[in-house]
Amino acid sequence: MSVIRQPGVLGRTTRRRVVGVTAALSTAAVEAIAVGLWFHLVVGSRTASTALAGLGILFCGSLLRAGVFGATVDEMGDLLQPRRLGAALLLTGSWLVWLLVAESIGGLVGVVVAAVLLTAALTAQLVLERRVFCFRSTYLTTRTPLVPGLLLAVGASTLLASAWFTDWAIATPPLSLEVTTLVLRIDAVQVGVIVFGLFAFLAHQRRFERLLEP
Repeated sequence: MSVIRQPGVLGRTTRRRVVGVTAALSTAAVEAIAVGLWFHLVVGSRTASTALAGLGILFCGSLLRAGVFGATVDEMGDLLQPRRLGAALLLTGSWLVWLLVAESIGGLVGVVVAAVLLTAALTAQLVLERRVFCFRSTYLTTRTPLVPGLLLAVGASTLLASAWFTDWAIATPPLSLEVTTLVLRIDAVQVGVIVFGLFAFLAHQRRFERLLEP
């Protein structure tokens, strides 16, 4: 009854939820695209050029993700500040170490060990990002974002498993157009990227829900 008598409270709660869901969708989309493109470049025939291109995509995605987070909880500000660059570099390094550890061990054990390390690394990165962007914000919280880090790691493990342990593809019959023939093909890695994006949304939605609550 107290909420009904105070429509402003209900309005603020709804706005916080809308902001949180919108920010989570934007952040998950950026992360899925950046990690997916980087993963596609480096998981196949890796060369110096593809490794550098993937690293650039991953770092730019990390900066953009940090920008979305900062604009949501405080203000956009200058993303090239040393502390904010440090948060983006830590995120980029977390993904690189995750893949290197998984490849060096190999198999299911490599996926599991890399997932544990990625959970710890992403949790630390989320804590750092929160402290970097929320230092003037009323949304600062002391809760450790372990669950978001774990959800991201589970999504990443699913993406890695889709490339290592599955080998299937679905293709449509050739579609004849006036000047060419079109075939739509969906493989396991593409599905893995989508699943990773869903886990990323769940992770960031939970994160923003905690940060934006009064």
